[in-house]
Amino acid sequence: MLRLLVTLLAVTALARGDHLLLQSLTFHDDATRAVWTWRLSGAAEIWDDGFVPTGDPTQMQQNVKKQILRDEEYGFAVAGPLPATPKEARIRWDDGSTMQVPLISARQALVALSPYESEASAQDEQAYKMTSAVFTTMRLRTVRGIATVPAWRLHFSNLPGPIDHLAVDRATLGTVEDAVGDDRPHDITGFQIIDEQTLRVNYDYGICLGRRTPTVRLRSDERSDVVVLGIEVHQQASKGLCAGVGKSGEGVMRLGEPLGDRVVLDAKSRLPLCLHSSAPCYAGHPTGAS
Repeated sequence: MLRLLVTLLAVTALARGDHLLLQSLTFHDDATRAVWTWRLSGAAEIWDDGFVPTGDPTQMQQNVKKQILRDEEYGFAVAGPLPATPKEARIRWDDGSTMQVPLISARQALVALSPYESEASAQDEQAYKMTSAVFTTMRLRTVRGIATVPAWRLHFSNLPGPIDHLAVDRATLGTVEDAVGDDRPHDITGFQIIDEQTLRVNYDYGICLGRRTPTVRLRSDERSDVVVLGIEVHQQASKGLCAGVGKSGEGVMRLGEPLGDRVVLDAKSRLPLCLHSSAPCYAGHPTGAS
């Protein structure tokens, strides 16, 4: 219901004859929707009390990674017996807190590695063949700090080492991306902290070839729990079709208050920046995505 309401509020429609004209949203519109989506969708609760990894859920030796990158069209196939999946396990954070979580099977972990939607055939010559799997643990960065998490260690007959993959069933548990909806593009591509109130912000925007370079302004909307970053692009008015091309830029944003533990959201995607960029999740905790 909330997602439908947010979608309906996302545009202002003006009917004129048989045409539907969509009025462009301002940064203020985008920021307001980002704040309310964050607070009402359940994303804030998942962020504060749930499991939100910012490290890579797949870990392997460098020589294994090199081979997979070289054979990028290879699939992954089961070629041996697999153990039963435990019903549940616990995540244990270094601060002593724990969380009981549902698990995926070793087969599901294998499919998660594949560039394809399903596992390959064990008879396929262009496939990594999993001969066994062991239920174990791995160390992983999360927004709540470093944690020891359940994992599957997958062994292959034609790889020089095993692959560890997160065994937590995040789809059942619930993710920030699912709560917010991650099908919208983002304008802000990352940021670095210069000091407690100053951010160096990276962004993407579009221009029309053959027209004057638009003016791009960095904008922020600060709340007690979040800081929303975005841009406003002012194009020169012109008739005719636009042959668009993507550009990137960088600017410095001075906040009204120290960033602290406030979550930094992208105005367009409404997601925390550290989930899709190298940005830190918090000012004092550099737990950005790897």
